[in-house]
Amino acid sequence: MTRKNLQRTAIIIAIMITVAIFHYLDLGQYLTIDYLKESRDYFARLYSEHRLAVITAYAVIYITVTALSLPGAVVMTLAGGALFGLAVGTLVISFASTIGASLACIVSRFLLRDWVQTKFKKQLTTINKGIEKEGAFYLFTVRLIPVFPFFLINMVMGLTGMRIFTFYWVSQVGMLPGTLVYVNAGRELARINALQDILSPGLIVSFAILGLFPITAKKLMQLYRKKSGKKTEVAGYGNP
Repeated sequence: MTRKNLQRTAIIIAIMITVAIFHYLDLGQYLTIDYLKESRDYFARLYSEHRLAVITAYAVIYITVTALSLPGAVVMTLAGGALFGLAVGTLVISFASTIGASLACIVSRFLLRDWVQTKFKKQLTTINKGIEKEGAFYLFTVRLIPVFPFFLINMVMGLTGMRIFTFYWVSQVGMLPGTLVYVNAGRELARINALQDILSPGLIVSFAILGLFPITAKKLMQLYRKKSGKKTEVAGYGNP
């Protein structure tokens, strides 16, 4: 077995153990809105006494949950809004969520990309070209539209040739509006009983329109440049 295969096996085992511990200890019960509302006063006192330690622990847990695609990231975002407020909550969660997403992308790439690209090489040729040409615009669009599960986006992008740095900064910018919505909602935690109370159909449509804007703008610019080039050729009677 090669060194790379050993590393892959070790990572898979580590992920499986972590996920198994998460479910065996039923840690998901602490990532629910009900638990969050019941424990809000306790965490508020803890935060007032140990601000830096609480922020650090929160960020580490958030990164872990996101990197392993565990359930509860949305509830943790609400908790960040309730605990840290809009400014600090948005700052901490924006970086923690993006770092976690990037780690998930890296793990997906390291474990699966070679196999997927080899097995489905012909089918992925067009997709790879599209990602190379418009990957940043496409990622920005799907990040803005909350219809697509973020963990799925992380895994799929890991199978492409997109640079991790590009994935990171586009994800951070693209997820920012959604982060602001959830962090702000967390400030009014008492009025939230379910996640549906945050994302109304109108808000989802608004995100969708906003998400489609970058690609639409790019297509319009390409069309404008193409027409402008044709006009130049006609005015000059073609190229010499």
